[in-house]
Amino acid sequence: YPIWSKFGPDEMRISAMTGLAELALSGCSLSSDHLYLYPNGSRLDDTIDAATEIGIRFSPTRGSMSIGESDGGLPPDSLVEDENYILQDCIRVIDKFHNPKPSSMIQVGIAPCSPFSVTRELMRDSALLGREKRVYLHTHLAENDEDIAYSLEKFGCRPGQYVEDLGWTGSDVWHAHCVKLNTKEQELFARTQTGISHCPCSNCRLGSGIAPIRQMRDAGVSVGLGVDGSASNDSGNLIMEARQAMLMQRVSQGADAMSSREALEIATRGGADVLGRPECGRLAVGKRADIAIWDISQLESAGSWDPAAILLTGPTRVKHLLIEGRQIIEDGQLLTVDLANLISQQNQLAKALM
Repeated sequence: YPIWSKFGPDEMRISAMTGLAELALSGCSLSSDHLYLYPNGSRLDDTIDAATEIGIRFSPTRGSMSIGESDGGLPPDSLVEDENYILQDCIRVIDKFHNPKPSSMIQVGIAPCSPFSVTRELMRDSALLGREKRVYLHTHLAENDEDIAYSLEKFGCRPGQYVEDLGWTGSDVWHAHCVKLNTKEQELFARTQTGISHCPCSNCRLGSGIAPIRQMRDAGVSVGLGVDGSASNDSGNLIMEARQAMLMQRVSQGADAMSSREALEIATRGGADVLGRPECGRLAVGKRADIAIWDISQLESAGSWDPAAILLTGPTRVKHLLIEGRQIIEDGQLLTVDLANLISQQNQLAKALM
């Protein structure tokens, strides 16, 4: 948080461009970002501008934190926002940027950081506003044992019941992590079609645990793949994240717990469905022209006959990428921005924060 407090619009935009460029180069055509602190005049607009420059399809979420250190929260009081202002700014960015059409490149969501980062009232009011505006809702949930203990102590119930009581279940809601959901909560999410963003590398890096994705999928829960942020995952590579998802389920549940094809399904149509974009994430007549093309003729792919397995063990950079029919990457090179200049700007801004 002390470093985050030094961020401004340039840091937000350049860091978002860097992360989205890395995702695009790994074959990602649709992503979401959960920005929940806005120091020094930064706004969600900064990351939306970044996505537009890169050319990626984007589902930014207007995050928020309203409980500061003096009230038992994590960030300094100077970083949190007034809850009335939060709701008004959600309305502003939705009205300015959100496009509900199937061809849309920007669809905005509402996203309090977590149930312990804002008040019960803001969680409830955010859900009501989301339904009124017909946009998706997002937050972090049940990421680790501490989250469960906090929920039981402060709310008198588990996270699943808390979000259900406040209107935070349904096909227009997705929660990040959900490592510690129990069987009853998984059944709730399946019954209500509530989505989950699975972030296996982040869960490993932070020691959160292994999310029970096999059980969730078998129960009918909608699961997409997330790379989290660079502060809790040192990479933003969609293909390597899919491989990690597969391996972690095998470590936890056995060698046949997840196939490479299922991991890729979670990374593609799984993520698109969780974000409410069924027109994306699959190659079919009538769907959007978001197409990733891989070169599987090189050394790392030699000897394999299953294209799905090849992708999880072979090249980590896409050869060509088209988004909404526009070529973003050609022969492994990003066409939309000067990548060398972007890296230089990122490094300069990062050093200035230290």
